[in-house]
Amino acid sequence: MKKIDKEALRMVLTAREENRELRERRERYKRFTYGDQWCDQNPQTGKTEGETAEETGYRPMTNNLIRQLVKSVIGLYRREIAKKWSGTDRRTAEMNSIEEIDARTLEEFLISGCAIQRVTTEKRIEGEGVWVDMVSPSRFFVNPFKDPRGRDIELTGMIHEMSPREIMIRFGEGRETKAKEIASELQCMSLGEYPVRLTSDRSHGKEEVIEMWVLEARELLKVFDRENGTIFTTEPIEMPKIRRENRRRKKEGLATVGYKRFNTLRWHCKWLLPTGYVLREYDSPWPHCRHPFAIKYFPLTDGEVHSFVEDVTEQQKCINRMVTLIDKILSVSAKGALLFPTDRRPEGFSWAEIGKIWSRPGSIIPYRNSEQSEVPRQISGGGDQSGATSLLNIQMKMIEQVSGVTGALQGRDVTSNTSAALYDARTKNAATSLIDLLESFVSFINYRNMLIAGS
Repeated sequence: MKKIDKEALRMVLTAREENRELRERRERYKRFTYGDQWCDQNPQTGKTEGETAEETGYRPMTNNLIRQLVKSVIGLYRREIAKKWSGTDRRTAEMNSIEEIDARTLEEFLISGCAIQRVTTEKRIEGEGVWVDMVSPSRFFVNPFKDPRGRDIELTGMIHEMSPREIMIRFGEGRETKAKEIASELQCMSLGEYPVRLTSDRSHGKEEVIEMWVLEARELLKVFDRENGTIFTTEPIEMPKIRRENRRRKKEGLATVGYKRFNTLRWHCKWLLPTGYVLREYDSPWPHCRHPFAIKYFPLTDGEVHSFVEDVTEQQKCINRMVTLIDKILSVSAKGALLFPTDRRPEGFSWAEIGKIWSRPGSIIPYRNSEQSEVPRQISGGGDQSGATSLLNIQMKMIEQVSGVTGALQGRDVTSNTSAALYDARTKNAATSLIDLLESFVSFINYRNMLIAGS
């Protein structure tokens, strides 16, 4: 009989909804990081800021400083920190390209404030061993939590994409009844006969599969076999079997099996289809007895996430507006307009011909001199943009102050007279404001390494 767990599916949907605001803000900050910085919508008109600017005669311009700030922090991490920590063996590090994965995870951490990796032990095409995968927040879910260490997490998981064939191989191979049930569910899903769509970016030809981990309270039996000296844990459902074994041993004069009930917490995994059908379930199989996700949200004050990019978004918008305003001022300023009295136009020359001659260097326009009209003259003006330029310079300095990524950290403000010791001191002082962020990421790496060691 097919096992449909609607309660588990409801818990997943609830967690996804509770994380919805975080995912939406992440999408906004991601667009800003990669250059789409006129994307904010006016709630009254429903139009983006870029569309509104174009309608009012402005040409939206982007001077993307956020991307450079992010790259500078990643460069600092790779140069100063990435080589210093340890905790992964060489084979695991090379097999997973761990330095590259961590750099890209840091990039996500700066954009969204979320660093998530999944550590599992399995056999893949590349080999068998411990695998570390970066997890996108768009496919991740977790219950609301406030402990920066994540110790109040009770539900977590992610949405995988798998082809129907991969689903059959992973969960139905070697089990005929299970394979038929899975095939039936996939057929229903292909016809659209299921109520939920968990992500908006599902690849063509692939289906969503939910990996859900729940911290469950359990009553278990601690069993001590006096005959061979072994201790193990089992489910209370095994009680009748243990009692029968003890009766048999008493008749034969053998040492009995001792047991004791106790309550504990266990991480339990369920793999689900979006119909609620349970593909597989099991307790945490690793020695660390935890779920496979390393999770770090920053700074997590009262459960709130505020990323590095969030801090500089408003300054970036101001810079773009200033650049656009300066461009508008220059576009409407007079640039070499020629005032040519009509009574001085030479015979045989059209106005278009005069314009072509005037635009060529070293050219001559003959005209008849007259004291009764003005001499042809050129008008040129650069526009009064000093106020906008000053505001732009202020915002450029402000974005450095807010982000903590100053010119010294980016390799600027260095002259030929700057000594190596002075440059090093400036760089270290400039990095002070980033220490908290980077150390928080290092704590995430340390926890991930602990999962690797315990897998």
